[in-house]
Amino acid sequence: MADVYFSLLLLNPLSLLHFIVRPRSVRVPIKNRHVFITGGSGGIGLALAHLCAREGANVTIAQLEEAKQSIKLATGREVSVFSADVRDYDAVERVIQEAAAIDVLVCNHGVFIAQELEGQEMEEIKFMMDVNLMGSFHLIKAALPGMKKSRAERGPGSIAIMSSQAGQVGIYGFTAYSANTETPGFVRESKRRPQLTRTIAASSGAMKADEVAKKSLNGIQSGAFIIPCNLEGFLLSVATAGLSPQRSYLMAFVEVITAGIIRLTALFFQWNWYRSIEKQLADKLMSVRKNT
Repeated sequence: MADVYFSLLLLNPLSLLHFIVRPRSVRVPIKNRHVFITGGSGGIGLALAHLCAREGANVTIAQLEEAKQSIKLATGREVSVFSADVRDYDAVERVIQEAAAIDVLVCNHGVFIAQELEGQEMEEIKFMMDVNLMGSFHLIKAALPGMKKSRAERGPGSIAIMSSQAGQVGIYGFTAYSANTETPGFVRESKRRPQLTRTIAASSGAMKADEVAKKSLNGIQSGAFIIPCNLEGFLLSVATAGLSPQRSYLMAFVEVITAGIIRLTALFFQWNWYRSIEKQLADKLMSVRKNT
């Protein structure tokens, strides 16, 4: 077998990647299928719910009558709603059991408060972890048994976990959670950001919820493991690919070939961030000296 790999590598690296890349490509249909979205009352979740409804999906979102009506007016399709605290597994399990069989689960809920760790209350950190991390575990654990039933007859399913690309890189002030998409939550969070966090985050423009939703749906339908939503997200996905699955042998080729170049680019980004940090600290020190 080793001789086969070596021969393929000598003849054509793409042939080798096509031979070894797993899992194989898959297409996840949306039309006439049940898409269950948390955090669907606004921002990315609501935009994604609109797109799925337009594609002919049967959509379930978090309970908010205004969101339900806006989707019905825009697409003509009825939308189911649910209400549950994702921190409460029993409540989540009840909602999942009452809902129709789920084909696509989108964990889009999230709360965040930008703050330096030393100044952040433990209650805030625990709240974010309980909602963002444990809430996703609760949803997936509750939904998975039903999603697996009769999967061969129902066709491919999908579980999508929404995450900021800032979560792939350490950013000052985003201690317990990070986000970089223009949503109502993002606007509220921005008001509490430390100044240094504002400076670093300004180097990466915020994405629009509609744009993120469109790219996310395309990625879900294509069965992608990581779904970058802009150029920086793409570079981060390559830089952090590691042992993550890759369905496309062409994308695997890009990851292998560009890994070194992207690492060098990342070091330039970090160099720029450290310059911002040094300048901020120097300005703060100068201000302290003037006041003493």
